[in-house]
Amino acid sequence: MVLVKILGGIDLAAAFAFLMMVFGIQPWLQFTLFCSGLLLLKGFFVFTGDVLSWVDLFAAIALLITTFFALPVVLLWIFAFLLLAKGIVSFI
Repeated sequence: MVLVKILGGIDLAAAFAFLMMVFGIQPWLQFTLFCSGLLLLKGFFVFTGDVLSWVDLFAAIALLITTFFALPVVLLWIFAFLLLAKGIVSFI
């Protein structure tokens, strides 16, 4: 039960990073790399067949890409809301 809350906290931190980018605040590079690394690690559970792990993989890749390029805001909103929803549901 505690592990689910920790993994949900990772989702919330990554969603916070995406929301910072949406509103024009560039998050620290260390925070971005930390969140993308943890999401990538969580996304490796895709081999168990969980569809939500694909969201983690794509969000981690998107966070890594945003360190070099600017992604469209719509894509940032999508990842932010998906990760925010996953994070909140894990705390319920």
